[in-house]
Amino acid sequence: MESIYTFFKLFLPKYLRSLPIPKTLSGFKDLTGEDYLNLTPFFFLVLLILYSVFKTLLFGRRKVKKPKINEDIQKEESKVVTQMDIEDIGDNIAFCRCWRSKKFPLCDGSHNKHNAETRDNVGPLLLRREGDTK
Repeated sequence: MESIYTFFKLFLPKYLRSLPIPKTLSGFKDLTGEDYLNLTPFFFLVLLILYSVFKTLLFGRRKVKKPKINEDIQKEESKVVTQMDIEDIGDNIAFCRCWRSKKFPLCDGSHNKHNAETRDNVGPLLLRREGDTK
């Protein structure tokens, strides 16, 4: 902490006082080449600060694209819709919800690998028919 105090209270003010900054704009024409060399680090620092401030204010932060959930199933369609008749389901069926199944819309267990890679907890939609109670 003492080194930070020394830098801001002693070193920096002494350095700034030693800079040959003219009082008026016309005073820049009277500066020597050595004076300009002494001012170079100061001007670079000021330009860096101004650039950072203006870039942040004018352009803001970059917007990160949201990842696509469906990476490759029926990409030519604007919306993926799958219909099945209830009679085709049988006693039970598992539908994919992770969009990684090779047998889409049916689940093939691809969510297990997806969950291991992404620490997600997605699983299939299980539909089962209850036994007839007649």
